[in-house]
This record gives sequence, structure tokens and C-alpha cells, in this order.
Amino acid sequence: MTEKELVKKLQQADQLTFKYFVDQYQNKVLNTCWGFVKNSSEAEDLTQEVFIEIFESIQGFKHESRLSTYVYRIAVNKSLDYIRKQKRQKRWGNFLSIMGWSDSSEMPDIPTWEHPGITLENKERASILIKQVETLPEKQRVAFTLHKIEGLPYQEIAEVMQVTLASVESLIFRANQSLRKKLQHYYNQDF
Repeated sequence: MTEKELVKKLQQADQLTFKYFVDQYQNKVLNTCWGFVKNSSEAEDLTQEVFIEIFESIQGFKHESRLSTYVYRIAVNKSLDYIRKQKRQKRWGNFLSIMGWSDSSEMPDIPTWEHPGITLENKERASILIKQVETLPEKQRVAFTLHKIEGLPYQEIAEVMQVTLASVESLIFRANQSLRKKLQHYYNQDF
């Protein structure tokens, strides 16, 4: 089945095609969401939200990009929206705590992350790297995550982020430079 045929059947709300589509993209979407939120449970919830949005919005897909780019764009946007919402809730909770209106023990913790592909001996190193990636500016973090964790080529990252290829190259270069500085004493290898 070609991509155009797949999209056409999805637009016709064909249930078997949608199940096939979910089977094909589920792990990619889950890994993308996990790459941003670092929490398996939240990544699973976001993955469901991504597929719900695709089901509801596929009618508007115009073949201006590849279907995979469309899927990644939705996954990245859902993940970033989730992160922004968590940060707003945390800031509001901190404000309430300062004002004495709420017990700070009610504040949500920063989510822990567990990736099944990381071996025990690499968890400490990976944890340090993940924490430093989280400190990058949003666009650098998105480009870096899509390239290094998802393995997307620069051109597809440009399409997902809706920026130029040169912008992606620059974002990844700056992310690498920043991470090298921050992690110089932990790692002796290039990223």
C-alpha cells in the first residue's frame, strides 16, 4: 500500500487501516514522546493523544510532507505542550507554596525516566546526559532529540520543526557545543 493509499483509507476512517497505521507508528511515536517527557507512563498517554489527534485531523492532511513527518510533528508538539503545561503548574504551585496557600508536598515531582534500552552501567551516564539535554533551549532540545534519539535526518527534522535545513544544522551544532561544555568532565568523546 502506498502512502497516498494509506492516507486515503485513513481519511475514510477505515478501522483496519487505522489499526495497521497505529501498529506501524506506535513505537516511533512512543519513543519520540519519551524522548521529551522521560516518563514511560506519560509517554504512553501522549502516544494515545497523538493517535487521537491524527484520527481527528487526518482529513486536513494535504501531502505537502510525508506522513511520517506529519506524525512526528504532532508527537513533538504534544510533548512540548505537555512539558509547558507541567512547568506552568509547577510555577503556580511554587507561587501558592510561597504564599502559604498550599503544602509544598503536594507539588508534582519531576518525572523520573527509565528507558528499557539503557543498561544498568550506563544509567548514571545517561541520566547526566538527559538532565543536560533538558537545559538546552527548546528548539535545540527538539532538534537534538529528533536527531540523536529518533535518528531522523536533518531534512526531516527541518520539515517536522518547519524551519530551514540550515537552521537545523545550526541548532544541532549549538546543542552539541553546549553539551560538550556542560559535560566535558563526564565524557571524553564527541556526541
